[in-house]
Amino acid sequence: MTEPDRPALGGHVVGQRVVVRRLLRGETGPSGGPAMTDVLGVCEAWPDDGEGDVVVRRERGDRVRIPVRDVVAGKPVPPRPSRHDRLGAEEADRRAQPGWPALEVEPLGDWLLRASAGYTNRGSSALALGTPPDDAARRVEEWYAARSLPAQAHVLPGSEADGVLREAGWTAYEHTLLMLASPSRVRRRLRGLGVPAVPVRLDDRLEDGWLATDDRTARQEDVARRVLERRDGQDGVWFATVRDGDAVVARGRGVVHGDWLGLASLWTREDRRGEGLGRAVVAELLEAGGELGATTAYLQVVTRNDGARRLYRELGFEEHHTYDYLRAP
Repeated sequence: MTEPDRPALGGHVVGQRVVVRRLLRGETGPSGGPAMTDVLGVCEAWPDDGEGDVVVRRERGDRVRIPVRDVVAGKPVPPRPSRHDRLGAEEADRRAQPGWPALEVEPLGDWLLRASAGYTNRGSSALALGTPPDDAARRVEEWYAARSLPAQAHVLPGSEADGVLREAGWTAYEHTLLMLASPSRVRRRLRGLGVPAVPVRLDDRLEDGWLATDDRTARQEDVARRVLERRDGQDGVWFATVRDGDAVVARGRGVVHGDWLGLASLWTREDRRGEGLGRAVVAELLEAGGELGATTAYLQVVTRNDGARRLYRELGFEEHHTYDYLRAP
């Protein structure tokens, strides 16, 4: 006995990109019959009881609620193609590397050894991309030991570098995502979501209000300033803050290198979340980056931070690939 065909639309399409043809009640179409229109976007909700609303989030970020009784037809459609899909993981990681400059950098074949007195994974790990050098694990461990730092490496899962280091006993301790978006797409999403009319201050230096919101940066203030304010190879570096009096309640860092805009250190004080202050920070950094010709925005987020990942997807960022941080035994 054959299974009946599954309907094109229903609860199974939640999370998928769909086109939904809906009835426009009270309106007349060109032929004199009922008016209809198509809604294209990601289906975020489908009522189980057949009585509520279908929710579709369109490309620009706004959500359309459609009474399920007004759904005439529809179907899932392929995801919108992204120009970033053509960019390989290794090339993307290399392009993002200048956004967080290490204080000391030394090439080791295709690899890049980076040290910043232990400040952040990005600043104090080997960028292990490409063909591993001879005796790679030992040479990397000795380089970091000479600086009294643990030997760590940024690797692509399943790569040759990953295999060489794991064979030497290295283990993963952090899984991280690189997320990419076109600034124009993020701006459309921001318009749909709404950006509060709050003043966002842009500085080119770290200041006390910022440091008060970041314990790690405050503990290593001298090193942090040298890393975050550095302009070696960068076209622009900004620290964006939203303030309540003298207190910083939201902040973020933006850096342009070439035509890439890196966003990092995005944070909103817990009691002010839900007000859109983070969106205001992102919008200001996009504006500053756009003036310098940035055509790709990126950010990096640990995979366990589900809340941040949801927020960035809502803003139009796509998860390009995962990379791991490994640590020597």
